[in-house]
Amino acid sequence: MFRGVQSRTAQSNYKRLIQVLVIGSDGDHCDETTYNSAREVGAQIASKNAITVTGGLGGVMEAACRGAKEKGGMVVGIIPHEDMSFANAFCDIIIPTGIGFARNFITAYSADTCIVVGGGAGTYIEACVAYQKGKPIVALTGSGGTADKIADTFLDDRKTVKVMGASSPREAVEKALDLNSSGKKGVKYFQSVARMI
Repeated sequence: MFRGVQSRTAQSNYKRLIQVLVIGSDGDHCDETTYNSAREVGAQIASKNAITVTGGLGGVMEAACRGAKEKGGMVVGIIPHEDMSFANAFCDIIIPTGIGFARNFITAYSADTCIVVGGGAGTYIEACVAYQKGKPIVALTGSGGTADKIADTFLDDRKTVKVMGASSPREAVEKALDLNSSGKKGVKYFQSVARMI
């Protein structure tokens, strides 16, 4: 039970599509190699019939959205602004939060699994939120920034989930989807913290 919400209702026969969050370098810090890697990550997500979720702006976010759309995938952009016009052109569904970069919590909570491509401090924060929730996290090694720093590590001494490294976009997506069913360890921790609020 969480803040008066009862346990889940009975499951239907409908199988929900997996939602893969792609996080990383923004438009000001995304070089061509990183962009192309993120674009291929999006394409691989779409090829696995999963939904690409991003922060909806430029750089890695735009690249992943673009790659997914080029393969006919579904794309959700969760933007920090109040106005949908700030989203990149490749989003099918735009969620304008109006809460600034606190929206990193919404993106992480909306994901079943997370892939990190490059990135800086904002990416690290988003990865930490996913980590606290026990979401599987895969970092694309060689893409620089946060991804290279956190690959094959735990983000703190709780050892909630190990951030798995992957050397190619295809491997990153395959690992993210394979790990999806086992990333539940952090939920109890998060719920215990929530009870204190």
